Amino acid sequence: MEIKDIKAVYFVGAGGIGMSAIARYFLSKKLVVAGYDKTPSNLTHELEKEGMLIHYEENVDLIPEACKDARNTLVVYTPAIPAEHKELFYFRENGFTIEKRAQVLGTLTRTHKGLCVAGTHGKTSTSTMCAHIMHQSHLDCNAFLGGISKNYGTNYILSDKSDFVVIEADEFDRSFHWLRPWMSVITSTDPDHLDIYGTKEAYLESFRHYTELIQPGGALIIHKDLEMKQHVQDGVKIYEYSQDEGDFHAENIKIENGGITFDFISPIENVTGVELGQPVPINITNGVAAMAMAQLNGCTADELRNGMKTYGGVDRRFDFKIKNDKLVFLSDYAHHQQLLSPALFIHNQLYLWQTLRFMPVQHNPIHKEKMFIGLLIILRFIHTQIFHPPGPHAKLYFIFRYIGIDQRCFPSGQSSSYTDQHIDIGLLVRPKSVQLPGIKPIPQLSLRHPAEQRIFSSQIGSEH
Repeated sequence: MEIKDIKAVYFVGAGGIGMSAIARYFLSKKLVVAGYDKTPSNLTHELEKEGMLIHYEENVDLIPEACKDARNTLVVYTPAIPAEHKELFYFRENGFTIEKRAQVLGTLTRTHKGLCVAGTHGKTSTSTMCAHIMHQSHLDCNAFLGGISKNYGTNYILSDKSDFVVIEADEFDRSFHWLRPWMSVITSTDPDHLDIYGTKEAYLESFRHYTELIQPGGALIIHKDLEMKQHVQDGVKIYEYSQDEGDFHAENIKIENGGITFDFISPIENVTGVELGQPVPINITNGVAAMAMAQLNGCTADELRNGMKTYGGVDRRFDFKIKNDKLVFLSDYAHHQQLLSPALFIHNQLYLWQTLRFMPVQHNPIHKEKMFIGLLIILRFIHTQIFHPPGPHAKLYFIFRYIGIDQRCFPSGQSSSYTDQHIDIGLLVRPKSVQLPGIKPIPQLSLRHPAEQRIFSSQIGSEH
């Protein structure tokens, strides 16, 4: 079904961050937009205020009549919806056009110039940064993002004049294979979603295939020294980038007084005195990639500077909830174990911690084993890299509240009786505890199950 033929769009699973962006796109086109979601949320309430019709009961009778004409209704669903869902079954049985979110985005990359950002991590921040640079420039853009932009309070940017669309290219379920990018950044390829891919090799092969989809005349901007092998079509230019070297990189980096500036080195035109609006060191690398893609499509040096200086960040990506002289409370998504150590190290670069309270939250049961091991390994990193040698009053609180541990977390199955319990690991760099108001004292080390102790000993070492 062509975009021009659509009169109504129905979403099965309307409340996801990615689905809501597409819903907003179709709302802006003045189409009938409706859908189902299992649970009301702030996001679904916002969509309702914007004109979307949403219900929260799996019931075909609640589908609006305007969405029951198969000739002009597009149905969009998320893979999280089970195949036996009553409403999805109804649409399938009655011959509706049914597409995944990624298929809809793929259609948009065929009608617009798609500027896509893929990678295990860094893609949300980099795509949001690129979208902001483009949107405030003379080029403008549309954008479908994987997080809420703090500049715009939404995950979607609409332009009625720009031919560009910035898209976060999600590798989950191989969704990014539906895209046909004009240009793409690849930020990282640390193996993830192995419940989908099975092996590291299959994961890397998926990224290789993604590079084949970039349109001739476009470009691939790939982080230097990734393990994956690209395979672009003839006519696609390849650029490498990183913080310190590559076709695009940064020089003269200065981190001081809570701010970060650097010079952007480019084969097109160097841009001096770039200031980060969200001054966290990882945004140097993200910014190099975002500026590279924006510059390759025509953004000027002044537009690049202004975009970087005014970029406000993404909700839950190095997101300062409290920031004053006494307390800094920062929320960060850090969904992959490769991000956890750098995240803590970055925080330490900006602040000389006296007390650090690290509270990981695990939301995906599929990642339990690797995240559990990864978090234990980080104890050594924190001790040796951040608090070594610790100041006389430096304290570290490491709290790991892990819900629903079962035998899958331990190869030999010793913890099968441990389901639905909590693991709390507390480590003080100095044995002497400081009682904080409303917080119970944390023991120097508390591992409640023999299996935990064995894993801890093998991964960290007996000295802890």
